[in-house]
Amino acid sequence: MAVDGGAYAPPTPLHLYVHDDLSDEVAAAAGEGSVAAGLARELLTLLAADRERVRVLTLAEQVERVAAQGPHAPFELTLGIGRAGERVAQALHARTGWFPRVRRVGLTREEDGAGGYRLVSTEGASLAAQLEATRNCASLAVVDDTVFSGLTMSGLMEALDAEARARTRAFCLRGVAVSVTRVAALCPITVGVAAPGRLLDEVSFINASGLVRRVAIRRPDRPPLAFFDRPEWIRAWFPTRHADVLALCRRLNALLEPAEPLTSAAPAGSPRDPAARTARGRRAP
Repeated sequence: MAVDGGAYAPPTPLHLYVHDDLSDEVAAAAGEGSVAAGLARELLTLLAADRERVRVLTLAEQVERVAAQGPHAPFELTLGIGRAGERVAQALHARTGWFPRVRRVGLTREEDGAGGYRLVSTEGASLAAQLEATRNCASLAVVDDTVFSGLTMSGLMEALDAEARARTRAFCLRGVAVSVTRVAALCPITVGVAAPGRLLDEVSFINASGLVRRVAIRRPDRPPLAFFDRPEWIRAWFPTRHADVLALCRRLNALLEPAEPLTSAAPAGSPRDPAARTARGRRAP
């Protein structure tokens, strides 16, 4: 039974891309031979078995796809959107040398409870305050892992002043083609894997970590959820294997987040602390 989220219909894409940000992370943290690492590998193998609907993406192949669209001179400043964008910028820099100075911007989308989304800051400072350093940059890069609805990337671009935006180029590892096009109307963008099709109905992207860690679904004034907390979404994504996927997600969550009960309060100043969320944006398309 779903924890909540009745306003959010289960997504039923014909093609689902799953970014494997789980296998290597769990193996590094818990050990290659650990139970958790074995379960993570088992989960990704299970997802990849649906060859007609599901494609598992690795970090290395996406980085190579972005790098192949260069070269670029090193940017004076790079903004990584959230921790994921910061990690992507660092991975791309290690391969290309394009992003010598990376600064994280705390920005994410959050459910509004009515079927839509809004932008929120995950830092104590507003988005405008976080962008102050961009005013005098000769060149600016903005990096995220995914352009899904385009809300987060577009929201940051629209928050830049016109002069800074004119000196900006965006990068992401993967994105829905129609959403990438919306971002491209604001500034040039390089994307590793661009998937055609209607958002949610024909194509969707998820991170494997979001299946098992309570970081994927942010809600106002409430702790975040993992995708397995909405089993109807798991059934929609993996219709022939949903029971096994749910069981593996729950087992992995118990190992990876044993001290993170769903009803736990957010520590003051954390991204889940309501006081830390200061910026509000428009709804996702």
